[in-house]
Amino acid sequence: MKTASTLATGRAVPAGSSPGLAARLQTWLPKLVLAPSVLISLCFVYGFMLWTFVLSLTDSRLLPSYDFVGFAQYARLMANDRWWVAATNLGVFGGLFVGICLVLGAGLAILLDQRIRQEGALRTVYLYPMALSFIVTGVVWKWLLNPGLGLQAMVRGWGFESFTFDWLVNPDMAVYTLVIAAVWQASGFVMALFLAGLRGLDDSIFKAAQLDGASLPRLYWRVILPCLRPVVFSAVMILSHIAIKSFDLVVALTGGGPGYASDLPATFMYAHSFSRAQIGLGSASAVLMLGGVLAILVPYLYSELRSRRHG
Repeated sequence: MKTASTLATGRAVPAGSSPGLAARLQTWLPKLVLAPSVLISLCFVYGFMLWTFVLSLTDSRLLPSYDFVGFAQYARLMANDRWWVAATNLGVFGGLFVGICLVLGAGLAILLDQRIRQEGALRTVYLYPMALSFIVTGVVWKWLLNPGLGLQAMVRGWGFESFTFDWLVNPDMAVYTLVIAAVWQASGFVMALFLAGLRGLDDSIFKAAQLDGASLPRLYWRVILPCLRPVVFSAVMILSHIAIKSFDLVVALTGGGPGYASDLPATFMYAHSFSRAQIGLGSASAVLMLGGVLAILVPYLYSELRSRRHG
């Protein structure tokens, strides 16, 4: 007497159970296992996003209030000078951060692609800063850029008394210290993306271009880099996402100061939601930040889905 039967999948089914029941179990069991994680994500991610949007339509201050005022908080936000400083800083910081990281990352990747000696050690050195948190990066660069302790004090100690590097305490230059620290941390990550893309290209592309007499700079500029457009696009998306969400680096490095000269939307949102007890206004700024992230992610996801559909 047989105690088990075998389905078309090759799995044994205990005696007394029908193949239909086993097939239904195989279909629903993964869904049942994933259901708690999906429900938690829906509640604590997307549910809180929706709640934040609802709060942005109310006159909430210290505690949530559900007296709806429409888009009045958004109008207040648009009339707030500090918000426009934060938005301008985001444009400066994001543009320089993304641009410099792309140039440095591509340059380092091309350098390592020449099969130089100690490539593994150099790759580790360049990539290591990405293993640090932005809090650690901010604290370290705050020490380095402190006029009384860091670079300026060191150079003056060498006898160059007229040397000045006070960007950290200069309202007009403080935002550029954020760029320095962020580029130092993220450029190695971009290098890894470009290096993976370079190593994934067919060697015949290099050989064909060299047979045509292309020099090495022309080879990379006219042939190789155009082939890496997906890598460039992915790097821009990731770096832009990091720039929009930057909070910990600002808090650790400049604290948004001097004054609020180096504020970014993330620190503006935190300050008004928690420090100034204006939850409605802070929620409105958070919704606009989410809109900025979606403006970056939606085209990226669309391009990915389109490439898979036509691939």
